[in-house]
Amino acid sequence: MESVNEGPVAGMGLYWGLLALLASALLLAGCDAREQAEGGGPPAPEVDVAEVLVRPATLKEVFTGRLSAPETVQLRSRVSGYIEEVAFEEGERVEAGDLLFRIDARPYQARVDAARAALEQARSDARLAGLEADRARKLLDSRAISREEFDRREAARLGARARVAEAKASLISAELDLSYTRVTAPVTGRAGRALVTKGNLASADQTLLTTVVSVDPLHVYFDSNESDALNAQRLMNEGKAPSVAVGMSGESGFPHAGRLDFVDNQMNPDTGTLRYRAVLPNPNGIFKPGQFARVEMPVARLEQAILISRKAVLTDQDRRYVYVVGEDNTAARRPVKTGRELDDLVVVREGLEPGDRVIVNGTQKVFMPGMPVQPNTVSLDEPAGGDLAGQP
Repeated sequence: MESVNEGPVAGMGLYWGLLALLASALLLAGCDAREQAEGGGPPAPEVDVAEVLVRPATLKEVFTGRLSAPETVQLRSRVSGYIEEVAFEEGERVEAGDLLFRIDARPYQARVDAARAALEQARSDARLAGLEADRARKLLDSRAISREEFDRREAARLGARARVAEAKASLISAELDLSYTRVTAPVTGRAGRALVTKGNLASADQTLLTTVVSVDPLHVYFDSNESDALNAQRLMNEGKAPSVAVGMSGESGFPHAGRLDFVDNQMNPDTGTLRYRAVLPNPNGIFKPGQFARVEMPVARLEQAILISRKAVLTDQDRRYVYVVGEDNTAARRPVKTGRELDDLVVVREGLEPGDRVIVNGTQKVFMPGMPVQPNTVSLDEPAGGDLAGQP
């Protein structure tokens, strides 16, 4: 009999135990609900807010440019002859006037000697013709010779003088050809590789010997779109944008200072761009013509720019907005139009006014407009020099 009644008794105990646990859970849930109702819900989230910066700012744009040598010389031989010496190290820096190639000068030295001898002969003939002309004048005065004979001797003197001048010109030409056997650097810069080596024939005005490019300073050419070009031109006319900053591939920022020295006189109708040129100092010769460079140039000046932290700007599809904290410490959604950026700051073109406070940290805690927040006031870091760069 004990074994028959043991099952029902155990089942009833389990049932009453579960019922007691359920009742306890409902009682605790009711207590929590009452506590939340009496306390007014969870506390408002803490967020960092900052007042917008209002200050003058120079807006800058970044362009892609290429380095170019102000002077590039393709060095060719001016006389024909065999190369006797290559007098430079390929790729080294050379000064204007340094010897680069030496051509066999013996044939040209012989021509100089011959031209010098011809000049002496012409001078001797001119002296003789002068004496005969002077003697003829005396004989003419005494009527010992005819007028016709006097004219012939006078013409001979003039012809002898002309031959002296011709011999002088031939000597100068021969000496010039002799000097051309020494091929020197026409500009200070860096020499390329020797395209003709010792023992090879160089033909006058045809054979390319090497190239020399100037390296200090270098030119940076870059193109600006039409709108930025017009804005930059206004600054240049006001004398506010003579300098640019340059950065090379692999460098962070724009560590090199340049100076704008040329703006093209017409827009490119095919690309709608305007060509600029800046001068970049290169005293150590570390930059090479042909390198790509990033050029940062002022394109506009704002007398009263509104700046906020880039972290404060949120996006909703193609629209941008920020959360503004009012005097009642509630967050209001405010659509904005942004401009260029620098580091962590961005220009706000529309949507904010001076004195507005925006949430810069903790925007993820704001779930809906009008939500109360606990603002913690922080300050924005201003960019050095008030210059803003980037894409609009």
